[in-house]
Amino acid sequence: MITIEVIGDAKPAGSKRAVSTRAGVRVIDANPNSAGWKQQVAAAAAEAMAEHGATELLEGPLWLEADFYTPRAKSHYGTGRNAGVLKATAPKWPVKRPDLLKLTRGIEDALTGVVYRDDSQIVRESLCKRYGTPARVIIRVGPIGETAEDDSKICHGDCSGNQQLFRV
Repeated sequence: MITIEVIGDAKPAGSKRAVSTRAGVRVIDANPNSAGWKQQVAAAAAEAMAEHGATELLEGPLWLEADFYTPRAKSHYGTGRNAGVLKATAPKWPVKRPDLLKLTRGIEDALTGVVYRDDSQIVRESLCKRYGTPARVIIRVGPIGETAEDDSKICHGDCSGNQQLFRV
């Protein structure tokens, strides 16, 4: 299993579109702001692969877990003597944009050619978007069969660490 932590605001990858050029077809991401984020993820992934001693890309079916953390808005906290105290009305989950799947698309693209050959190898994912400081993403990826769970199980959880296993 490879664990990658990337500090910073995750950027979503938008829809893709193909553009014809003299050299052939080029795929362009609809979100031009995601390029820097993808480079940051790819660099952190390359470092994690080196630390793990991995000299080749992961092959075969893979699982991927990604936990995205975003800081709370200042309006979630009290003021004056209650500064720093979370209001009872503060939301538990970050339900605003960006979309969790588009955030994941960005990291899947960034890991292609660095951790695995192609993101089509991912056959199982566990994703979560939650509040936390600093803004970051923690990514875990590994081959099926190297998880703590039996391959006949899929891990479902509530993102709080309370995991429940269900038979497939």
